[in-house]
Amino acid sequence: MAARQFRSRTIIGWREWCGLPELGLPGVLAKVDTGARTSALHAFRIKPFQRDGEQWVRFAAHPVQRRRKPEIHAEARVVDERRITSSNGTTELRLVIATIVVLGTYRFETELTLASRDEMGYRMLLGRQALTGRFVVDSALSLTLGDRDEARLYPQPIDTGERN
Repeated sequence: MAARQFRSRTIIGWREWCGLPELGLPGVLAKVDTGARTSALHAFRIKPFQRDGEQWVRFAAHPVQRRRKPEIHAEARVVDERRITSSNGTTELRLVIATIVVLGTYRFETELTLASRDEMGYRMLLGRQALTGRFVVDSALSLTLGDRDEARLYPQPIDTGERN
């Protein structure tokens, strides 16, 4: 079988910085996971509620790896509830939101499930749905779209000595 021809796509690495401006998150270091269908965002205190006859969710997030500060609070409309099987094999029902993701110079809408990722190394997982048709992943690369300074992204003190 001949190699597939791809139109021009941006090459990204196994981890990249993502912005989620609608959620008040200017930067979250995400693990790029072609094995995951849907993207996931670390969230806790997940509270569904009704607004104008639609299901919404209110939640908190810790965007900085291995830190509990800052704590960002956000709200989003729920677009679905799905059974998701995690990498450790457990299946759980998760709320799904749609939001804008900024990845380098790209800006697009994608779906994110909300789940506690306290035990995971990265606060966000960027799955195939967000990547398909936009990016090619080179697992030998990292931060191809630029690095970020967390202190500038989240100006309140983040080095409190408090660890996850």
